[in-house]
Amino acid sequence: MRRRRRRAALLGLVSLGATIAGVALVRAGDAPTPPAEGHTAYGLGAGGRIAPPAYPVEGPGRFAAADGRSPVRGVDGPLRRYRVAVEEGTGQDVDAFAATVDEVLGDPRSWIGSGELRVQRVPEAAAADFTVYLATPATSERMCALGGLVTERYTSCRLPGQVIINLARWLDGVPHYRAGLETYRTYVVNHEVGHEFGEEHQACPGAAEPAPVMQQQTYGLDGCVANAWPYVDGIRYEGEPTEGL
Repeated sequence: MRRRRRRAALLGLVSLGATIAGVALVRAGDAPTPPAEGHTAYGLGAGGRIAPPAYPVEGPGRFAAADGRSPVRGVDGPLRRYRVAVEEGTGQDVDAFAATVDEVLGDPRSWIGSGELRVQRVPEAAAADFTVYLATPATSERMCALGGLVTERYTSCRLPGQVIINLARWLDGVPHYRAGLETYRTYVVNHEVGHEFGEEHQACPGAAEPAPVMQQQTYGLDGCVANAWPYVDGIRYEGEPTEGL
């Protein structure tokens, strides 16, 4: 296993307002808009008939933000505050999504494992350095496109102050991953938040080795084994830098 220590680059704080890149945020508990009818990502249902996905492909572009705050996690370093929001009409509970994000980012195998970074979820837009969004494929594509990123409604992305998780990937994962949906969800949170913390893409270090968390594992493992964490056995695990979005 190829390991080396490196100080994670930290970006400056980015304060988010109640409206970010034209995407409206509302408080959790507001009446949700009914789901929009999906029109892509259909699969085969009973008898070989085409069945719609179990989630909306398009939504209203309005988000409910989680209330409350998490404990401060991490032992030292700058405190990065984040907010969590779920697009209305997705059928996903914002508190459950927030709890998963909190669990991932608060794990010592995540970015706080450096000992030089702390994180905390907050409810106030003005206090947050970045927001983690769960968005339908169409909405996530529109949001990512504002930063010049092409996702084809398939991948998640990160823009300054915005970590945008594609609902389809959150619910379905990717076919080749073979490590379970929970592991994929952990990976995608750590990967996109890693970009927010200044991390770049990395390559698979070798066949049957763990994939670096900054490898684009959604597109393929390139012979590596799925890995969702930046720290393995307490040591920063990395591959060589590579190009890509």
